Amino acid sequence: MTDILNLEPQRVWKQFHALTQIPRPSGHEEQAREFLSAFGRKLGLETIADGAGNIIIRKPATPGMGHRRGIVLQAHLDMVPQKDSSTEHDFLRDPIETIVDGGWVRAKGTTLGADNGIGLAAALAVLESSDIPHGPLEALFTGNEEAGMTGARGLQPGLLKGSILLNLDSEEEGELFVGCAGGLDAVAAFDTPERTTPPGMQGFRITVTGLRGGHSGMDIGLGRGNANKVMNRLLHDAHGRYGLLQGSIEGGSLRNAIPRESFAHVAVPVSNVEGFHTSFDTLAASIRKELSATEPDLRIAAAPAGLPDSVIEDDASGRLLKAVHACPNGVMRMSDTMGGLVETSVNLAIVRSTKGAVTVECLLRSSVDSSMEDLSKMVGSVFGLAGATTRFEGGYPGWKPNPGSPILKLMKQIHERKSGRAPEVRAVHAGLECGILGGTYPRLDMISFGPTIRHPHSPHEKAGIDSVGRFWEILVATLAALGEEKND
Repeated sequence: MTDILNLEPQRVWKQFHALTQIPRPSGHEEQAREFLSAFGRKLGLETIADGAGNIIIRKPATPGMGHRRGIVLQAHLDMVPQKDSSTEHDFLRDPIETIVDGGWVRAKGTTLGADNGIGLAAALAVLESSDIPHGPLEALFTGNEEAGMTGARGLQPGLLKGSILLNLDSEEEGELFVGCAGGLDAVAAFDTPERTTPPGMQGFRITVTGLRGGHSGMDIGLGRGNANKVMNRLLHDAHGRYGLLQGSIEGGSLRNAIPRESFAHVAVPVSNVEGFHTSFDTLAASIRKELSATEPDLRIAAAPAGLPDSVIEDDASGRLLKAVHACPNGVMRMSDTMGGLVETSVNLAIVRSTKGAVTVECLLRSSVDSSMEDLSKMVGSVFGLAGATTRFEGGYPGWKPNPGSPILKLMKQIHERKSGRAPEVRAVHAGLECGILGGTYPRLDMISFGPTIRHPHSPHEKAGIDSVGRFWEILVATLAALGEEKND
C-alpha cells in the first residue's frame, strides 16, 4: 500500500492516489475521462461528457440549500509528462510511483501530476462526500489544459449553470489568484538542406543535462537555465571557430516547460579537435559558473561518437544558430501595477531537427495585449531574418482582475479566519483557464487557489502535505459559506 493513503486528509489523498494509477498526459486523457464518468455514474450523479473532452458532474445541493448560488469546481484532467533521462517510464501506460519524502509527496523520477491532480482529487472528494454543506454544485474537469487548453476553448455556452467558479489550479498556499496572463505559441520552421558528412571529421555527442526546468510561467523569473539556449551557445561558438557541422539536435519536449535537456550529434574537423576540446571545456565551465546559484547540477559534455550520416549545409546551419542565439528568452518585462509579477516573457521551449528541417517552438506570455502583439512581431522578425517561416497559434486570453469580486471578499475573510493571516491577492504569470471560461461565461465570479506545489512541469515536482490539508479546509469552509449566500 502506498504511503500517501495514510496521509490526511485521507479522502483527498485517496482520490489523488487513484489518479496516479491512470495515465493522463496531455492529449491522452481517455482513461481519465472513463474513470471520471464511471465515478459520477456510480454516485448516481448527472454526468456529461461533451465534444471537447470535458467531463461535467452535477451534485444537488445539501438539503435546504437548493436556493443558493450555484458553484463550479474546476480542475483539468491532464498532467505534464516529464521524466529524468535515466528513468524508464511510459506515460501512456505506466502509473506514477509516489514517494512520501518528509513533508512532501513527490514521484520517482517523473512529474508527480499534483498539477492539477490535487485540485481534481479535492473536487472528487467533495462529490463523494455526504457531510459537506454546499449549494448546487458542478465539477468541471477540462481536457488538454497543458497543451493548448482545448477543453476550456471547446466548452459550449449554456452547459454550466453555476455563477461562482472556484479554479483549483494554483500552486501557492496563502495566495488567492484573481488574474492571469494570456499566451501564444510561436512555431518557426527552418529548411535545413543536408549533405553527406565530409571526410576528415570526428563525431561528437554533445549533451546538456541536469537543469531544473520548471513551469514556463510560474518559474520563468527564477533565473533558471534554458537547455536550448545553453546548447546553442556551445554550438554557435564551435561552428564559428572550429568548423563544427550539425547533424541532429533535440532539446526540450513541451512548450510550457522550461527545457531541462538538449542533445546534439555533430562533426568537427579532425585537425580542429584539440582546439575544440579546449574551447568547449572553457565555455562549459563559464556557463556552469554563471548558472551555479540556480543550476548546481548542470552537466555539459562532448563525448566522441560515430559520425552523423549527414550534416546541415553550412549556410543554413549558421542562420539557424544565429536565430536561436538572438531569440528572446526569459522575462521581458515586469508588471508596473502588481509588484513582483512578471508581465511578459518568452520560453524558448523546443528545438528539434528532422530530415531537412528544424523546428523551433516558443511560448509567449503576457498580461498586456499590446505587449503580446509586439513580442510576437519581435520573435517573428528574428526568425524571418534568418529565412524561417513562423506561424502563431493556440492563443488564449488573459484574465483581468476584478478587485470588487464578492467571492474574493468572502475568501479573504475565510482564509484569515482559518489561518490567522490575510491571504496575498495576486495575478499569476501563467495560463489559467479562467480567462477562456470567463469569455464564454462572462457572468462567472471566479477565483483560483490551491496548495503549495513546488517545481511543477519537472521531475522535481512535489506537493506539500500539510498545505494540502489546509487547502482542503479552506475549500470546505468556502463551500459552506457560499451556501449561506442567497441567489441574486
